[in-house]
Amino acid sequence: MGVIERLKNKFSGPEEKVHFKKSYSQCGEDMIIDFIFGQLRKEKISYIDIGCHHPTYLSNTAFFYENGSRGVCVEPDPFLFKTIADVRKEDICLNAGIGVDDKTEADFYILSERTLNTFSKEDAERYQSYGSKKIESVVKLPLMNVNSVIEKHLLPHPNFISLDVEGMDMAILQSFDFKKFRPEVFCIESLTYTENGTEEKITSIINFMQEQGYFVYADTYINSIFVDKQSWKNR
Repeated sequence: MGVIERLKNKFSGPEEKVHFKKSYSQCGEDMIIDFIFGQLRKEKISYIDIGCHHPTYLSNTAFFYENGSRGVCVEPDPFLFKTIADVRKEDICLNAGIGVDDKTEADFYILSERTLNTFSKEDAERYQSYGSKKIESVVKLPLMNVNSVIEKHLLPHPNFISLDVEGMDMAILQSFDFKKFRPEVFCIESLTYTENGTEEKITSIINFMQEQGYFVYADTYINSIFVDKQSWKNR
């Protein structure tokens, strides 16, 4: 009997157990992040999902919610927000955008492909220019400061921040108080969206996060996963 046959006999039968985890993220980011928190010895985490979009589809936080973690879901689109609030009943769900200055409201561009919704007029018009998407409506929506959201709901700090806001990611990061709040992990969309094969890695985000004391633990091309250097060193 060969090695493979002996292994099959050893691990098959009525007591065989199948071990797997269900990923909800676009490219398995939640599985990588779960491994990181395992290394950091954190079973339950707190999170803020900025640009939540959907309670489970393409979600970087659904896996953690399903396994008992809780946090804040931020989604400006009123239609998408209702679905999130209906499903993620134990999360704090905020129907607003994250602002980067003193403005309390801004124009929000709702596209025919809602994963591309954005507060950036430039990006919305660029998406529409490809011809396969269109701007369906523009609505005024409230803005909240990310540091104020954390102070109100997630002290001393969230363990994990998922950030996907179509063109506004860098501006939000620049408004973040890294001296006051030190999430162990960030997952940030770091690839421009195009439909003509000209997408580019947003190296400015990677450089900025490294300047704040984070390193790239993993990169799925679309998203980059950053870990706080000191937290990793102290694991």
